[in-house]
Amino acid sequence: MKRKEPAPEAGKGNAALVDALVAEGTLRTPRIEAAFRAMDRIRFVPSGQIAHAYEDRPLSIGHDQTISQPFTVAFMLERLSPCPGDSVLDVGSGSGWTTALLAHIVGPSGRVIGTELVPELVEFGRANLASAGVTRARIEPAGAVVGRPDDAPFQRILVSAGSEDIPADLVGQLAPGGVMVIPVRGAILVVTKGPDGVLEVESHEGFAFVPLLAAR
Repeated sequence: MKRKEPAPEAGKGNAALVDALVAEGTLRTPRIEAAFRAMDRIRFVPSGQIAHAYEDRPLSIGHDQTISQPFTVAFMLERLSPCPGDSVLDVGSGSGWTTALLAHIVGPSGRVIGTELVPELVEFGRANLASAGVTRARIEPAGAVVGRPDDAPFQRILVSAGSEDIPADLVGQLAPGGVMVIPVRGAILVVTKGPDGVLEVESHEGFAFVPLLAAR
């Protein structure tokens, strides 16, 4: 008989996780909170991590990659502030959790494209989206150029892996007035592109991410 994975502890379900993020002030926007309630993290973790799905910490998804800490994802999405109808690029989609959250936020009039360099994680993320019933987003293999230039421009770009700088390729794919949230050298940067193409950058220190992988 196949061994069952240990279940999460009582009181450690998705509702409790989201309630804690709301109570501490990390989740503030109703449409983002609603996405967290609808897109249960347990659907996006590997089978061996089921017991830890609602812990507020990153979890391994294999291939030296992680599904990010819920606090960090909430923090980044609040600063990205995607809106219904937005076109969104999710760089380093991994397990597909952020892709699913974004799809819920932008709704049926929006568009979400995730990119992932590790082939096994492309398939893992796609399977998780299908299992969660997410049909308004897709995950594509990452190419030689970071992002999806052929699908640009994007009103919002989320990057879930650490970079040494702000990639010029992604700046070029960001629409005027758009926002990119990206980890750079231990800080989360909120990059706003003005109508004239000039960037405004806001920095939040004290974060750690796996590195953004370059095309092999």
